[in-house]
Amino acid sequence: MLPPTTSAAGELSLEELWMPFTANRAFKRAPRLLASASGMHYRDVEGRVVLDGTAGLWCVNAGHCRPAIVEAIQRSAATLDFAPGFQMGHPSSFALAKELAELAPGDLDHVFFANSGSEAVDSALKIALAYHQARGEPERVRFVGRMRGYHGVGFGGISVGGIEINRKAFAAQLLPQVDHLPHTHDLAHNAFSRGQPAWGAHLADALEEIASRRGAGTIAAVIVEPMAGSTGVLVPPRGYLEKLRALCDRHGILLVFDEVITGFGRLGTPFGADYFHVQPDMLTVAKGITNGAVPMGAVVVRRGIYQSVVDATEAGIEFFHGYTYSGHPLAASAGLATLEVYRQEKLFERAASLAPFWEQAVHSFRGLPNVIDVRNLGLVAGIELEPRPGKPGARGYDALVEAFRAGLLIRVTGDIIALSPPLIIERKEIEQIVDLLGGVLKRLA
Repeated sequence: MLPPTTSAAGELSLEELWMPFTANRAFKRAPRLLASASGMHYRDVEGRVVLDGTAGLWCVNAGHCRPAIVEAIQRSAATLDFAPGFQMGHPSSFALAKELAELAPGDLDHVFFANSGSEAVDSALKIALAYHQARGEPERVRFVGRMRGYHGVGFGGISVGGIEINRKAFAAQLLPQVDHLPHTHDLAHNAFSRGQPAWGAHLADALEEIASRRGAGTIAAVIVEPMAGSTGVLVPPRGYLEKLRALCDRHGILLVFDEVITGFGRLGTPFGADYFHVQPDMLTVAKGITNGAVPMGAVVVRRGIYQSVVDATEAGIEFFHGYTYSGHPLAASAGLATLEVYRQEKLFERAASLAPFWEQAVHSFRGLPNVIDVRNLGLVAGIELEPRPGKPGARGYDALVEAFRAGLLIRVTGDIIALSPPLIIERKEIEQIVDLLGGVLKRLA
C-alpha cells in the first residue's frame, strides 16, 4: 500500500529549483508533485493515486520501493557510505561487475562504472578512442550516430545524438568529427507495425556511404540505440541491426549499443542485443541497473577491448578517465539487490510473456481521434498523434497533463506518447492504462 502523504504543494516554494527538460514557468503555475510510490503506483502531494505507465522514466523495471532494494541501500549507507574508486575499491562494485559480465551476451565481460547513461556514453566514446590508439590506429577518431538518436546530455552524447533541438542549443562546442545515419521512422511504410517493421533495413547502408566519403579507417565507432525510446519509440526494421553489425565488421569499426532503456528486461530479454541476436562491442547501461533507486551507469565491453587498452601500458594507469562516484557503494548494493529481484521474480521472462497481450492492448488505440500510428516492442509502445497545425508538441503536452489528472503517468516526446510500465504490471493494469489513455485521447479531440 502507498503511504499517506503529509505535504502539499502550497507549503513549498517552487521558485528556486531550475528543473531539467521542463517548461519551468508552465510547471510552476500548475505543478505535478509526486510524494510517494509503491509497486505500480505513485501518490501525489494531494493524495491522488497515479498509475505509473512509464516505469518512472524508463527505469523502475521492478516496481517502486521494493523492500529488498531499499534494505540493501540502507545497509550500505550504515556500513560503507563512500569508498574512493581511484587506486582503491570495495567488494560490492567488483561483485556487481561480475554479475553484469555474466548477464551480458557473448564476451562482453568487463565493466566500467559511471553514474548515468550520459556518463556511460561519454565513457564508451573515450574507450573506443583508447582502443584504437592501443592497436596502433590513432587516426580512427570519427564517430557515427543516428538522427533522432538520444545518448544523454554530455557533449559527447549530444554530438553523436540526433535530436536537432539539443544539438542546436550547443552547436558551437560539439565534437567536430561526427556523422549521422538517417533514422528509420517512416509512417508511409511502417505505420501501425506490430514489432519490427518489414521496411527499412536498407537505411543501414548509409554507413557504407559515410565510410567511403570519410575513409573507413578514420571511424572509431558507430553508436545506436537498438530501439530508440526517448525520441518516440522507434523500432528497428528487420535486418537493420544485422546490416550495421556486418558493415562495422567489414571496416574494423566498433559497434556500441546504447541500452540505457532496452537493458534489464524491457524487451523481455536481459538486453536488446539478446532480443535482436546482434552482438555489439560495447553496451552502455543505466536506469534499470539499480531500478532507478540510486544513480548509476556502466559500459560493458568485450574482453579484447579491455585487454588491448590495459596491455598497451606497461605500468601505471592505463585509461585516464573516471568519476568520483564510479561504482559507489550505495549504487552497487542497489544494483546487486535489483538483479536478484529480477532473477527471483523472473521479470524478464514475465515481460516476454506479457508482450503479446500488451501488443493487442496498445493497438486498440488505432482509430481513436488524432492517432496516426501505434508501434510496440516488448513492454514498450509509442502512440503518435497528429500535430495541431502550427503547434507541434501541443497535443502531446495536453495529453501528458490530462493523463496525470486522470491518474496515469505517461511520457511524451513532441506529439508521441511513450508507454513503458514496470515489468511487474498485471493484465488488469494494462487494461486500466488503455482505458485511462483512451479516455484522454477522446476528451482531447
